[in-house]
Amino acid sequence: MPQSADRVLDHAPLFRQPEYQEMFARKREQFECPASGEAVEAQRDYARTWEYREKNLAREALVVNPAKACQPLGAVFAAAGFERTMSFVHGSQGCVAYYRSHLSRHFKEPSSAVSSSMTEDAAVFGGLNNMIDGLANTYSLYDPKMIAVSTTCMAEVIGDDLHAFIQNAKTKGSVPQDYDVPFAHTPAFVGSHVDGYDNMIKGVLEHFWKGRTRSAGEGLNLIPGFDGFCVGNNRELKRLLDLIGVSYTLIQDASDTYDTPSDGEFRMYSGGTRLEDVAAALNAKATLSLQKYCTRKTLDYAAEQGQETHSFHYPLGVRGTDELLLKISELSGRPIPEAITMERGRLIDAMADSQSWLHGKRYAIFGDPDVVYGLARFVMETGGEPIHCLATNGTKAWEEEMQALLASSPFGASGQVWAGKDLWHLRSLLFTEPVDFVLGNSYAKYLERDTGTPLIRTAFPIFDRHHHHRFPVMGYQGGLRLLTTILDKIFDKLDQDTIDPAKTDYSFDLTR
Repeated sequence: MPQSADRVLDHAPLFRQPEYQEMFARKREQFECPASGEAVEAQRDYARTWEYREKNLAREALVVNPAKACQPLGAVFAAAGFERTMSFVHGSQGCVAYYRSHLSRHFKEPSSAVSSSMTEDAAVFGGLNNMIDGLANTYSLYDPKMIAVSTTCMAEVIGDDLHAFIQNAKTKGSVPQDYDVPFAHTPAFVGSHVDGYDNMIKGVLEHFWKGRTRSAGEGLNLIPGFDGFCVGNNRELKRLLDLIGVSYTLIQDASDTYDTPSDGEFRMYSGGTRLEDVAAALNAKATLSLQKYCTRKTLDYAAEQGQETHSFHYPLGVRGTDELLLKISELSGRPIPEAITMERGRLIDAMADSQSWLHGKRYAIFGDPDVVYGLARFVMETGGEPIHCLATNGTKAWEEEMQALLASSPFGASGQVWAGKDLWHLRSLLFTEPVDFVLGNSYAKYLERDTGTPLIRTAFPIFDRHHHHRFPVMGYQGGLRLLTTILDKIFDKLDQDTIDPAKTDYSFDLTR
């Protein structure tokens, strides 16, 4: 065998060894009904045509590689942003393993969550006993300050009532009667992870705010939304807010949760918004969401409590950051300090310095609705053209907002918006209307290989690169970081295209 204790091979070289290649060949012959190489190539060529594109865009009964995840993933991420909170998913162990794995692979940190371990008997008779035992075990084994309960498909299909189950579990002594157990119904067969995030944040706020009388204050609540860059972004947001001198609560702050140090101490819980601050947030003057489509129900609930509410679309770049900071200044009555104004000017200077390389570049952008909006707006600020803007979990309202954004700039004149489409649709778009770069997550690496369109990793999840989440993309400093990332890819592509001496390498760009 090619693998041994003396010669440990990574999976990539391991699977190239003769034993594995022979195994793959037998598998193709026996189980995959292989067509001839000529037939495969003919079909591959056809799948690049406009005719195939029209058929592909017209399909309704099939989704191929959607750029979204399911609701419970968003709920687990939301719960991770609160102090000493354990996420408890009412469903099967396999589902919870997926959520933990997805978050851990992106953030390169443990992502703690437990399951009620529902199996076939619970699917028939209901999961009440699983809830009773599961809450008791979670409370005694992991010592959380709060347990946040969400659901999977199984629990939703059979109609388990979380409120009733939690009350029964408290009556049985699983946890104390006054112990905090907020919950959210998060059926995985509808919506996406942004809806699960919304439902869980609303569930937490309802738990702490319901039945209490609001005493209006001057502080502000900010909800970041589902954000794969939360480590860098949340810290940048807090830095900006502290510079302005605003009284604020960052609701669902997972920056420390997913960035614990290696100092010999294991931290199952780290950071997170303090629970007493969540309760006091009822008295805030206003609640601001940094991602509108992650917080629609939550903002409605905050408005019902008498708060002002405002939403944004992932505030990055000049205009996006301007909108957020000007609203914060207006609500707080505090001016934006000179130090932040200087940061804005430096970002604009950097964009001007690189204008000749950025102008006219064509992009395909995919991801969550607010992220796509923010990236498209930033691209147009650089003189680039967002040609394809795609969000599998985008709505008709998002599509209309995107079209208005594109219409606001001459750089958006050729832009097209694709709500509800998936990455197989995007493949057709890239072959028939090519662009220079794709902005999105790691799953587009296969589009890069197939279509030759270079990928710039700018969205959750990023599995095949490390530590992107530790740096901000929001704010002026984040815009500078994102600008540099885009430019690096532009110059990498230029280097690849001018690599042959005396043939394509003629610019002498490193001469003294």
